[in-house]
Amino acid sequence: MNKRQIQARLIEKGSNFRQFALAHGYEPRTVTQAVQRWAGASTLPNGRLTFSILRDLSLAIGAEVLPGILASADADADADAKELPHAVMTEKI
Repeated sequence: MNKRQIQARLIEKGSNFRQFALAHGYEPRTVTQAVQRWAGASTLPNGRLTFSILRDLSLAIGAEVLPGILASADADADADAKELPHAVMTEKI
């Protein structure tokens, strides 16, 4: 998707880039920079923040901003869930 298509989807949902950013705890400028840089790309970003922004944006508009970003996010979540049982957490009272 390109920037204008993403913006149109947000408007259909009654939102915009700034409202999306604030609602999800991101800086508005960071969201617009991520969209400007990655909209229409065929590869996924390496940075965690950018990846999170684009994944959350995809979920918010109901369409993948980048091809495969939601599938990749699901795979990352599954990998994290598999690691959790191995971690032992202790709490001192």
